[in-house]
Amino acid sequence: MFFDTEFHSADDAREIAQKRLPWIIFDYIDGAAGTGYGEELNRTMIRGLRLKTRVLNNVEKRNITVKLFGNQTKLPFGISPMGMCNLAGHGTDLALARLAAKYSIPHGVSTASSTSLETIIRHAEGNAWFQLYFSGNEESSNSLIKRAEDAGYKTLVLTVDVPEVARRPRELRRGFKMPFRIGPRQFVDFALHPTWSLSTLFHGRPELANFGGAFGEFDRTSSRAGADWNFLSRIRDRWTGNLVVKGVLDTDDAVRLKKQGVDAIQVSSHGGRQLDSAIPPIQALQNIRAAVGEEYPLFFDTGLRSGEDIIKAYAMGASFVFLGRPFSFARAASGMSGPERLANILAEETSIVLAQLGITDIASVSSALTSDGAKNG
Repeated sequence: MFFDTEFHSADDAREIAQKRLPWIIFDYIDGAAGTGYGEELNRTMIRGLRLKTRVLNNVEKRNITVKLFGNQTKLPFGISPMGMCNLAGHGTDLALARLAAKYSIPHGVSTASSTSLETIIRHAEGNAWFQLYFSGNEESSNSLIKRAEDAGYKTLVLTVDVPEVARRPRELRRGFKMPFRIGPRQFVDFALHPTWSLSTLFHGRPELANFGGAFGEFDRTSSRAGADWNFLSRIRDRWTGNLVVKGVLDTDDAVRLKKQGVDAIQVSSHGGRQLDSAIPPIQALQNIRAAVGEEYPLFFDTGLRSGEDIIKAYAMGASFVFLGRPFSFARAASGMSGPERLANILAEETSIVLAQLGITDIASVSSALTSDGAKNG
């Protein structure tokens, strides 16, 4: 069965991907914790934010580049770390790495990536950040950090909001496992989605590329509850590059992280995939910005789907933002060119929004652009 692969928004890409991907793969990528209410509430709050337009300002020339850890990005957004990206289609990791290289944006490389961390940073031409889960085995974590150092990574992203992996009913109903396994139900699912299945059969089943041999096995469901502030201190002492802590929603935690020498905080609810009842990250972003001050690097992900969303996140206090799922859906919808097509759409939308707001530089986006009645807090 053939589907139109042309999309004009992140939502379009998701709709096409839903038709092209096996149900088990789509529900793994798209799924959230619990009922999915937390994910939807965050999206609802983002949609509810209103922006103030100003007129008769000369906005012919607009800048959407951002200075990030001393480098100048060509786009105001990066790629969130996502596990097993190649499930969206063969070569997804490399398509994202090349996108990062072309536009000098960070590509978050997951501990559970389906291409080795060494290969990705090479194709990203250095524009890659390594994301670390604490597996409960500090020796294993240190081995991965050493590999990242040796490969040339300058930024480490420590994800801290997964002490235990949440139950995600959609993927559980499909029987999703990692490492990826095929049973009778999955076989029928794959038979009904031949484009994905034939490509996967030809190129081989996606695997967890950073494990095996001396690096052991990766158990996605293993407890990571042993990570604490002392562990963070050892990571800070161990890692000489930029240290980002991802998955923060509490202002007290944010202030303590700043005091402990963390270089940046990433406000996130893991795409709604952890605690269904968590406060909406877009609300936490504004509160944390007020707590850490105007100059401290504060990143944001979760629920961004358009240029308007990106501008709203900057208005709520983000220094830089990241998107995840939409890039996987873009790859599934339009092949290897899909992620770059989505990036261009988001860049164009962001630039147009700046013009409509009457400003010429994304650095000028502030909370003053949001209408008073739409502010969270």
